[in-house]
Amino acid sequence: MFEDLPIAKDDPILSLGIAYKADPRDNKIDLGIGVYRNEQGQTPVMQAVTAAQNRLLAQQTTQAYIGLAGNAEYNQAMLDLLLTGNAAYSRSIAMQTPGASGALRLLADLIASAKPNATVWLSNPSYVNHQPIMQAAGLKVAFYPYFNPASKQVDEAAMLEQVAKLGPDDVLLLHGCCHNPTGADISFSAWQSITELALKNGFLPFVDLAYQGFGQGLEEDIKGLSHLANRVPELLLASSNSKSFGLYRERSGVAIVVGETLQQATNARGKLFELARRSYTMPPNWGASIVAEILNNSQLKAQWENELNQMSLRMRSLRQNLADEFNLQSNSERFSYFTQHQGMFSLTGFSHQHTEQLREQHAIYIVGGGRINIAGLAQQQIPRLVEACLAVGV
Repeated sequence: MFEDLPIAKDDPILSLGIAYKADPRDNKIDLGIGVYRNEQGQTPVMQAVTAAQNRLLAQQTTQAYIGLAGNAEYNQAMLDLLLTGNAAYSRSIAMQTPGASGALRLLADLIASAKPNATVWLSNPSYVNHQPIMQAAGLKVAFYPYFNPASKQVDEAAMLEQVAKLGPDDVLLLHGCCHNPTGADISFSAWQSITELALKNGFLPFVDLAYQGFGQGLEEDIKGLSHLANRVPELLLASSNSKSFGLYRERSGVAIVVGETLQQATNARGKLFELARRSYTMPPNWGASIVAEILNNSQLKAQWENELNQMSLRMRSLRQNLADEFNLQSNSERFSYFTQHQGMFSLTGFSHQHTEQLREQHAIYIVGGGRINIAGLAQQQIPRLVEACLAVGV
């Protein structure tokens, strides 16, 4: 049966992590896979998460199935976190999924069920998993202009020019904040323009929110999303807890559907149940239970928000110091874009030759295309990283 299957292509990010682990050099630096690390190079368990786990273990009485929708307390807590006070709140449903990638796939299947001829528009570039997920659901994929490689910023004029051409058969996938892989976010003014175009032309906004709290703060990072959700009749939202709660391996995510009416959103949930049943059936509960425990306990929530804010401040400090060191060693300001980007990543535009030389000659691991995981850096590594980058001619 399997003799004609081709050799699988390596995942460009995960394979880089494997190569890094096999590298015996003591001075190696991993700036590939998107995980947050502290100054000791560890991806820590947040104190609020540890406290929540201890509480859950002490009160746990069963390991019974939780149902197709997942953890009900978690679903409500995520709706409250993302849409409280918004006009969309009263006509929204939430469904727990295996991570945000699970939410993306489930919502893609929902689109394919409701409108099989839909085209999903992705930013150029976008998260590496967006295109294969949409295509696996049988959807057409197209790209809108986004990143200007010269300025390292969003080309909003070109983006909005394309978005203005979308219509009722189109879905516009937007990054909620901290764009992956570029780090360059659209302005609030662009969110306002997109909202007006959605109302005028009838395309469906679909927001992928994977890094809430990693940019400017929990509220500020969803300012654009909140404006959009408050005004458009329909909206899809996929959100992850991997980064903001440090629950990478627990695969805790949520799919949210905003309908023109609550009944329409409820109908969509029924379809999501059907789609989940024929796939993974039920999501894992532990990570969702931790998130619900934190968000529903004022003391734990305050502790979590403080820890998340400290992580965000550290990433901003790393960005500033990295830009300062580049400016110092290169005697130029062409690397100042690091301070203008948000979240974990920055797209540097380093060539394939540059990234290969950095890996082979300097034990520095960067994803092809030049995406750097700022959150994987330690302050003490910055001078050597900059020296190595300049040595290979970036």
